[in-house]
Amino acid sequence: MPNAVLLDGVRTPLVRSGTALRDIHAKELGRRVVRETLERSGTPADRVDEIIVGNAGTPSDAPNIARVIGLMAGLPESTPGLTVHRNCASGMEAVILAAAKITSGEARLIVAAGTENLSRAPMVLPPEANPWFVRWSRARSIPAKLAALRALRPRDMMPHPALLDGLTDPVCGLSMGRTAEVLAREFGISREEQDEFALSSHLRAVDAWEDGRIAEEVTPVFVGPGFKKVIEKDVGPRENQTTEALSGLRPVFERRDGTVTAGNSCQVTDGAAAVVVASEDYAAELGLTPVAKILGTATAGLSPRRMGLGPAYATPLALDHAGVRMADIDRIEINEAFAAQVIANERAFASDRFASEELGRASATGEIRRDRLNADGGAIALGHPIGATGTRLVVTLLRQLRQSGGALGLATLCVGGGQGSAIVMERVS
Repeated sequence: MPNAVLLDGVRTPLVRSGTALRDIHAKELGRRVVRETLERSGTPADRVDEIIVGNAGTPSDAPNIARVIGLMAGLPESTPGLTVHRNCASGMEAVILAAAKITSGEARLIVAAGTENLSRAPMVLPPEANPWFVRWSRARSIPAKLAALRALRPRDMMPHPALLDGLTDPVCGLSMGRTAEVLAREFGISREEQDEFALSSHLRAVDAWEDGRIAEEVTPVFVGPGFKKVIEKDVGPRENQTTEALSGLRPVFERRDGTVTAGNSCQVTDGAAAVVVASEDYAAELGLTPVAKILGTATAGLSPRRMGLGPAYATPLALDHAGVRMADIDRIEINEAFAAQVIANERAFASDRFASEELGRASATGEIRRDRLNADGGAIALGHPIGATGTRLVVTLLRQLRQSGGALGLATLCVGGGQGSAIVMERVS
């Protein structure tokens, strides 16, 4: 079977939704990272077999956004596009699917990306408004129109953000934040531990930007009238963040006795990321130099109430597929949906009881060293552009392995609805 390798990757800066990138369509964010990734890797556009893009908040004016992005980025009309949706893992699913197509021999070179502009998430009217619109559209005379207007109830025209629906599980009925509270109670994670983790995320991200480490993975985005303003850095990291400031925030999801706050949760952001995945032999034929080889991938399911434990379920499977142990991993990227969720995974990874009772395995997956985990900060500081985050984790891991000289890396994240995804890779250059 052919080996799947990663040639290069890039992402946009991550910006809080509703701010600087609010007017940049998700298809345009995707176009920019795809074009830049092709340029950086030296990949000829006419050699791309397919483009696969993860996206969670599907724009109504770009229903198969992968196809739109591919054409906008200059890929030939003969290059098909596929959009995938696995909630928070949509961008990672694009990479996993690309690797599967390459190892099966179905393709030789694929662009895998993720894009999201949550600023443009629609406002939704309640279902009770539908009959009124039907009646109004069928009214042909002025009296009929007036009768329809008299039947209009203002409360039926009060919109609410579709994003809020997407962040609430339709099966267990819990918001994503409340599932983090479930894990905080189950694993005995204190508010202080969560705030300490959040502070570390900010400080690491600020340090990584100050010494230029993160800049290597980011391509600027021009915005505003005339495209005269440029966004070059992530907006979320706070250099003046303190324990005192974090401890002063009130719980968001369970106000009476909760521990999850806006400060120890991820920021909701806009952004995009892309990588080029190829067969090792085809990359050599084209004279392209891989950065890393994909050794193993996995996706797992679990209770939606404990969705944050997705990495603890998916990672052992990916490690088995790769033929390596957790102790062998040099760099780990876990999406920081919530500080409580990451800490819960740390404890689950190290627990023989969890491995036996939850996974049916003889021993724990292995302890995670904090100096290897999210070394340059995570989503609490950087943000979580839902459909793009999985690809962003892969881009960050590629850059970290290249800069640190580490051999093996793991990227993993939890998924709304009760799933987890993971990728294990090995640096080759």
